[in-house]
Amino acid sequence: MHALDFWKTVTMDQSHFLERLIDLLTAHDIAYCAIGGQAVNAYAEPVVSLDLDLVVAVAHLDQAVALLKANFAVKQFPHSLNVYQERSDLRVQIQTDARYFDFPERAEPREILGLELPVASLEDTLQRKIWAALDADRRSSKRQKDLADIARLIETHPFLQSLVPAEILSKLV
Repeated sequence: MHALDFWKTVTMDQSHFLERLIDLLTAHDIAYCAIGGQAVNAYAEPVVSLDLDLVVAVAHLDQAVALLKANFAVKQFPHSLNVYQERSDLRVQIQTDARYFDFPERAEPREILGLELPVASLEDTLQRKIWAALDADRRSSKRQKDLADIARLIETHPFLQSLVPAEILSKLV
């Protein structure tokens, strides 16, 4: 079984939501990149997840929001859009936090579970995970996953350890 088929099986994506979403962004030249756990998967041993976190370049954000709302079910939150499609358990979250808006500029094509997608740079992927792990408003279980993702990145790319704050490193030992 190919990686994409596996992921589609896990997410029960019978509607081709993932492909439709990526094709829509690509067809309209919207600069975006994967961040979060799937970006970590592009740089370390993959872990299965139902989530795909993306960020859109600020110059394309309004256009992207309009296109997504016209083609999918969308729930808007203060710092994100959750995008849904019937007959798919894939959960796509578009981050609208301004800290991420320049990530697409440094993104590079990488494979994520069988698809080549723009992925935040290794350093940006780590930074996103650091911010998430330090966010006291996030659920504890989410912060624990962020710590595990940081550990996966450091194990695969040891030079990153120097970029991780001591308060996080102390939790990884």
